Amino acid sequence: MIQKNIQYILGQEPRQQELEIKGWVRSFRANRFIALNDGSTINNLQCVVDFEQTDDALLKRITVGAAIAVKGNLVESQGGGQAVEVAAIEITILGDADPEEVKRTILQPKRHSLEKLREQAHLRVRTNTFGAVMRLRSKLSYAIHHYFQENGYFNVHTPVITGSDAEGAGEMFKVTAMDLKNPHKNEDGTVDFKKDFFGKETNLTVSGQLEAETFAMGLGKVYTFGPTFRAENSNTSRHLAEFWMIEPEMAFCDLDGNMDLAEDFIQFVIKYALEHCQDDLEFLEQRLIDEDKSKPAAERAPMKLREKLSFVLENNFKRVSYTEAIDILKNSKPNKKKQFKYPIEEWGADLQSEHERYLVEKHFKCPVILFDYPAKIKAFYMRLNDDQKTVRAMDILFPGIGEIVGGSQREERLEVLQEKMKALDISEKELWWYLDTRRFGTCVHSGFGLGFERLVLFVTGMSNIRDVIPYPRFPQNAEF
Repeated sequence: MIQKNIQYILGQEPRQQELEIKGWVRSFRANRFIALNDGSTINNLQCVVDFEQTDDALLKRITVGAAIAVKGNLVESQGGGQAVEVAAIEITILGDADPEEVKRTILQPKRHSLEKLREQAHLRVRTNTFGAVMRLRSKLSYAIHHYFQENGYFNVHTPVITGSDAEGAGEMFKVTAMDLKNPHKNEDGTVDFKKDFFGKETNLTVSGQLEAETFAMGLGKVYTFGPTFRAENSNTSRHLAEFWMIEPEMAFCDLDGNMDLAEDFIQFVIKYALEHCQDDLEFLEQRLIDEDKSKPAAERAPMKLREKLSFVLENNFKRVSYTEAIDILKNSKPNKKKQFKYPIEEWGADLQSEHERYLVEKHFKCPVILFDYPAKIKAFYMRLNDDQKTVRAMDILFPGIGEIVGGSQREERLEVLQEKMKALDISEKELWWYLDTRRFGTCVHSGFGLGFERLVLFVTGMSNIRDVIPYPRFPQNAEF
């Protein structure tokens, strides 16, 4: 007896060989045709029942959402839509699904809004859209590890609980074992973290970068791929409180090498998705085409999903200095007509999503790498340029997304790093270990961070970042 998944079976030639397949019923028509899906593919396997030879009580239990096992022969399909089907010999109900109960869930076979699907996130992976998105997410995750491993990088698991704030933004979730109703306090009434579990104030990590840097200074090339957390009260379609980050760090690598790596890496993983996820991408592309039909012409996507992905592969990313970008934005029509929510008035402005998307979607019409940002709007660890005003930072901007990658050449000079930390009131005592990397064999080194969900968002064509992670965490929501 052969037991293979549906993706494998649909690729086989029909032959009179008995097999067994298990899955969930997507539909059951005319007491004869079962559409079965086991999650391995967007496509269903049709199982044909000889209802005249099947007990009525069993037929009534073959309902949408039920888990069943089917034994039968793989034969050439008599109908359209599939090359092969299973002529069922024996059907076993593994788990019932009450039709009346199914009606109150998203398993009911009809179109549901994405908001409704989010309310039942524990079931949404059994829909076509989310099955496709999560299979793509898995393939992209594999491609990321494959790329770095094949290119001589070592995977480092950096701490989730940390006492440092890599970004200096202060938007962190606190970690404590103290009784919040009665915490230990100092004489002045402040919380005494010395009596907490770790003996100091700790948080969930916002980035594994600083720890990864220390490993790059011993292993040469490393990468992290793990969860990160931001207590940022941003209730938008682009922000999550918990998300996954890919962060490579490379010794003996400057900003140009960093940009080269980021571009090559992104193109590799997108190419991998195009080559290994054709069925799911085709389904998601058609979904977007159907959505666009109800939109005004000006709001429709200029390219189909797979065409957009291929465009990224076939075109080099445009590299533009921050200074040049500011000039473009200052002289743009939206800025002159005051259509930007945040008008660009002078050099030094922190670019917002609307500015990033204008550069990518309207001006250059291709992915853009911005570099050499003002030091004042970037983190302390970025290398100061000779002009003393800018740092060797870079951001990669994508159409429909805005910033997808942020990185820099790191400041390798101990004295300069100390001066920057002092100016920003960052404690040397807390980061003594980080400064040690500049004391013992310092060298030029670089790295970047890529928000995994933003990559998945781009590849799948979904419009809300909450729909590309299994269980989204955002302000006022920690369901499931």
